[in-house]
Amino acid sequence: MSATPSDAAGEHGGGGNGLLWVLLAVAVVFAIVQPRPPQDYLKLVDWQTLGALAGLLAITQGVERSGVLQSVAARLLARTTELRHLVYLLVAAAAGLSALVTNDVSLFLLVPLTRVLAAQAHLPLARLVVLEALAVNAGSALTPIGNPQNLYLWHKSGESFIGFMGMMAPTVAVMLFWVFVAVRFLVPRVAIELKPMGEAAPSQPRLLALSAVLFVAFVVALDQRWMLAGLALVFGAFLLIRPRVLLGIDWTLLLIIALMFVDLRQLADLPRIATLLQQWPIAEGWRAYLAAIAASQLISNVPATILLDRYVHDLPALAAGVSVGGFGCVLGSLANLIALRLAKVPHGLREFHRIAIPFLLVCAASAVLLRI
Repeated sequence: MSATPSDAAGEHGGGGNGLLWVLLAVAVVFAIVQPRPPQDYLKLVDWQTLGALAGLLAITQGVERSGVLQSVAARLLARTTELRHLVYLLVAAAAGLSALVTNDVSLFLLVPLTRVLAAQAHLPLARLVVLEALAVNAGSALTPIGNPQNLYLWHKSGESFIGFMGMMAPTVAVMLFWVFVAVRFLVPRVAIELKPMGEAAPSQPRLLALSAVLFVAFVVALDQRWMLAGLALVFGAFLLIRPRVLLGIDWTLLLIIALMFVDLRQLADLPRIATLLQQWPIAEGWRAYLAAIAASQLISNVPATILLDRYVHDLPALAAGVSVGGFGCVLGSLANLIALRLAKVPHGLREFHRIAIPFLLVCAASAVLLRI
């Protein structure tokens, strides 16, 4: 599959509002088949995660509107003239950052920059963002703090920080190998063609400084479990100083994620699901690994981790399976959906699945050799 011409940014996020309607329809079916009191639906939503995403979306808008990304993109394009080299750089940065600051945060930093790069040069934006999503899913699996499922399993394992990294390193090496192979075959070695540049938007260093301060304060607030106070600070500061920033937030993304929690947690709680998991021989080894991949495709890898923890007694296999399970279906990892919505490209879901599903099959088949 060769690179296509630059994907023009669309008005709607790459996650697509079609996904919103599908999730809403599933919620309606559950409400009819298994009705609940209205307050129970609110309990299904992970408000800590949703609040964290809302704050990060606002701060990302502040950084974008400051004009600094345009300057960084121009400098990067001045130093990197070959498309494949640029993509290798972005993918490596995505994988490295995700191991240090989590997969979601690394996407909030890199996808807006990638979108600005595509505004200044003819780049296959959708393909670049899909590759970045694959890279953060792979890189974040290395450390206990790279993603939520690792944090959960780390506490369960009793391993040291370095010990957990040693346990995950072979699987991560396989995943990253295939990520860079994907870049090799999906991105040609061609010169980057710059677009005619109009008048550059004026930079706003004060808005950048405000966004940076709010980012640090918000991360500290989340770490201390002061989510409401952190949100009040972020939204209050932008409302008073730069209210237009809040208009650019992708509120549809937040609604999609809330519906994902409602639908997927109800699916995981079905008695028939629990009965099947008790009957299937998935306690350890390659069966546990494949069960984790399959469950991640249906209910996303974080809920799959919590669900299977009751039935799988092979923690390395479970950790490897839910990491690889982040590939494939867009629901495999929340990071996939965030990447596509931030990219704002038309037909993003189609491009994602054209790459991510074959990638899952190849990567899963390679990593299963570690479990046999």
